[in-house]
Amino acid sequence: MKRIVILGAAESGTGAAILARKEGFDVFVSDMSAIKEKYKDMLDRRGIVWEEGRHTEEAILSADEIIKSPGIPDEAPMVKKARDKGIPIISEIEFAGRYTHSKMICITGSNGKTTTTSLIYHIFKSAGYDVGLAGNIGNSLALQVAEDPHACYIIELSSFQLDNMYDFRANIAILLNITPDHLDRYNNEMQNYVDAKMRIIRNQQPEDAFVYWNDDPVIKRELDKYDIKAVQCPFSEIREKGVIGYIEEGRYTLEYPTPFNMEQESLSLTGKHNVYNSLAAGIASNIAGIEKDVIRKALSDFPGVEHRMEKVAVVDGVQYINDSKATNVDACWYALESVQTPVVLIIGGKDKGNDYTPIRELVKQKCRGLVYLGADNTKLHRCFDDLGIEVRDTHSMKDCVDACRSLAQHGDTVLLSPCCASFDLFENMGDRGRQFKSLVRSMP
Repeated sequence: MKRIVILGAAESGTGAAILARKEGFDVFVSDMSAIKEKYKDMLDRRGIVWEEGRHTEEAILSADEIIKSPGIPDEAPMVKKARDKGIPIISEIEFAGRYTHSKMICITGSNGKTTTTSLIYHIFKSAGYDVGLAGNIGNSLALQVAEDPHACYIIELSSFQLDNMYDFRANIAILLNITPDHLDRYNNEMQNYVDAKMRIIRNQQPEDAFVYWNDDPVIKRELDKYDIKAVQCPFSEIREKGVIGYIEEGRYTLEYPTPFNMEQESLSLTGKHNVYNSLAAGIASNIAGIEKDVIRKALSDFPGVEHRMEKVAVVDGVQYINDSKATNVDACWYALESVQTPVVLIIGGKDKGNDYTPIRELVKQKCRGLVYLGADNTKLHRCFDDLGIEVRDTHSMKDCVDACRSLAQHGDTVLLSPCCASFDLFENMGDRGRQFKSLVRSMP
């Protein structure tokens, strides 16, 4: 019996273990951290052997194949030992793809992935399609393939997931943008990160579609390096040659595969970055053959995504916005660009090799105050203190919100758009956003 070892026992790893057991493999799960009770119970109920707080080398290196959770870096000691021994290492998405013939709509990019993925899912659900939401959101693809299969999956893919995908094929691949992110995981080499993102088109065939932002300079540079077999479906903010989705004279317009248009002001998502997200989602839905009236209505009534430019409350005439999903500099730039009032910006966290230069001018123009929120804010002081903007240094969400309240004036916006990962002070990005919302809503 072939032996499958799963490293990491969160959503991805647990789902992979369940699918592997269903397919008749000898399965072992190992996690260096504590495993959440929810996942222990899922594994126990299916008789899957697991360990936590350690990696037992003998048990792991006896694997025929290893499925690695995306959060584990390639430099992890056990991963290096497995590679040295020649054991194949794949992702949960790659593994799940072997056991389904469902249509795959896959979305990646440095920014906008979750919003675009959720919007496409909303459109497909509105059309009555049998569709699952997977990848970085929803239940793991492997778990759904094993126990809750669907005819179609909408999958948000990070660069970490793409790294260990080899034979998996996206029927519709969407690449929103490529800007510096996670460079600490890529030896601080931007090209390594770019190469990972471009894997979204791997294995595509002529009957497939590749949807991408035509104005992204990195994507444009990379296209000539690849023999792209899929139908290319570029979109842009404006109409130009070869573009099949754009805005013209206030109208949202698609040209392929069939004409479609609606008033831009009817789109539920606002801001320049959301124009791109809405164009990508509309193109994918149009390619899938969803009726125009359904697309039009769903683009108009989509409620948005938690932690992405989420309006929390107005307190003392100040609008508080939770954009905790803005974990890189480019995401923060788009958030700042979309706010039309003076801003008190909350920034900071676990730095991923960020270069804050691209937002300095926008910060100078837009911000009344800066509140640094991190275990170590030294780099932020170095990057922004010379702008002459009032600064507060904080190391907890309570102190952060108190500082924002003291800095903000009536008519201002307090914007949590941190540019950084959350793991220095918070469990994850969601925990950071929820703490912010809770404290804001409890203000007297």
